[in-house]
Amino acid sequence: MQYRTLGKTGLRVSALGFGASPLGGVFGPVEQEDATRAVRAALDRGVNVFDVSPYYGDTKAETVLGNALAGVARDGYCLATKVGRYGPDDFDFSAGRVTRSVDESLRRLRVDHVDLIQCHDIEFGSLDQIVGETLPALRRVREQGKARFVGITGLPLAIFPRVLDRTDDVDVVLSYCHYALNDDTLAGLLPYLRQKDVGIISASPLGMGLLTGQGAPAWHPAPEAVKAACARAAARCRDRGSDIARLALQWSLANEEIATTLVGMASAEAVDKNVACVGAEPDGPLLAEVREILAPAYGVTWPSGRPEND
Repeated sequence: MQYRTLGKTGLRVSALGFGASPLGGVFGPVEQEDATRAVRAALDRGVNVFDVSPYYGDTKAETVLGNALAGVARDGYCLATKVGRYGPDDFDFSAGRVTRSVDESLRRLRVDHVDLIQCHDIEFGSLDQIVGETLPALRRVREQGKARFVGITGLPLAIFPRVLDRTDDVDVVLSYCHYALNDDTLAGLLPYLRQKDVGIISASPLGMGLLTGQGAPAWHPAPEAVKAACARAAARCRDRGSDIARLALQWSLANEEIATTLVGMASAEAVDKNVACVGAEPDGPLLAEVREILAPAYGVTWPSGRPEND
């Protein structure tokens, strides 16, 4: 495993992080025994970052992850959860709700503190409220010892400077679907984030299923042209006796400016497969072919949140 420093937090985190949303059953049923086996396999292989949210599986993912981590030394892993999003259309970034949310998550996770508490998908709220109310509330949570650091997450890249230019209360940003073979526009924001000295987490390096052999799920919000380009790229990898998911993950993990890359996992087999990508060199000629196929859809994203935040 490779380890990198998460910005000004000083935390040394594994390059591959355990995305715990699948533990909530959002991609299919997951038994507690299988989840525990996956989490323990990740720890055994050097993964020390676990990211979850009360939104995932309507709080189930937190409960399952908490059970899986029970008995593991608390200083042996970095635990991140979120506040503010509780359902597909259920957002509440008020100080009172996020404060209660932290306590609820701690109970489900069976710990007395998390390493990182994050405002979840802030583009669905008022950025004025995030800066003026939510983040100060989380600063108080941090002062109470219930969280060590504070972060923000979301899809539109523009939300990050709009918040970071107005507050010093953010230690970490989590961006998703913007550092992948079909869209690496996060790279353009990295110099700014380095200047702000915030930790950088990237999630969904497979584009929420776009860059897999199975292809995007029916609910995926990407335009059809993007889905089609990714499907062609996946087919090319199959023709070459390879797997686009492995190629995509190898490529995403290679950027040392990104402290950790979160991948959803729910089985020990998936953990082994993903850990094998750390430090592995992508197939150069195949990578060039895939990037060429994806070029017409490069950087094409989809709307998320309030129009003024997109």
